[in-house]
Amino acid sequence: MQQTFDRAAEDLGNAIHLEHVNVTIPDQRLATLFYAAGLGLTRDPYLMPSDNNMWINVGRSQFHLPTDKPQVLRGHTGLVIEGRAALLNRLASVRKKLADTRFSFAEHNDYVEATCPWGNRVRCYEPDEARFGRIVLGMPYVEFDVPVGTAKGIAAFYPAFVGAPASVANGDGTVARVKVGKDQHLVFRETDRPPSTSTASATLSIPTADACSIRSSTRCAASPIRCSCGR
Repeated sequence: MQQTFDRAAEDLGNAIHLEHVNVTIPDQRLATLFYAAGLGLTRDPYLMPSDNNMWINVGRSQFHLPTDKPQVLRGHTGLVIEGRAALLNRLASVRKKLADTRFSFAEHNDYVEATCPWGNRVRCYEPDEARFGRIVLGMPYVEFDVPVGTAKGIAAFYPAFVGAPASVANGDGTVARVKVGKDQHLVFRETDRPPSTSTASATLSIPTADACSIRSSTRCAASPIRCSCGR
């Protein structure tokens, strides 16, 4: 029997890469302890080497951490980091130095959740080709908590105004998933929990195949994004 392929399933759409998550932080020393010493990531050695910004490499993606009042993402960032035991040891090693902050970490069945000194949460998974493709170090998704009843509209927004494929699924809550790169997604999970008073608008950078095609006058309030031409 001749095998058939759904070539449309491989289409990335107009958004071709989840390039970085940007949140401001007030203290580079504490950020270095968490992102580098704790998570085991590396600071970009060439760009933003001064004390007013720092770029943290996560495979082909990054965290951008300009110095300012702290911003807390309304949700969490998913990372693939190989070696759970080593990760737990690193996080334990910085616990004392981050004792007077919001830092914490905890093991779960398939991930380790760590909270930065100002409350941003990351979930760290082992590489899993069935779930994250061939990523062994990277940022497969960013998940946002959004109000009940908004997922359908979000899933309609991204194809129409950004050119990024999106879908809605029901399971553990209603979730909109937007494809923004190879094995990379924005996830919008409906919740009736009120937003924390400490949350603020983080920004994401997503290179596109054709930035001129994006309807720049429209904005999705759930996730401020900056799109640039990837060519």
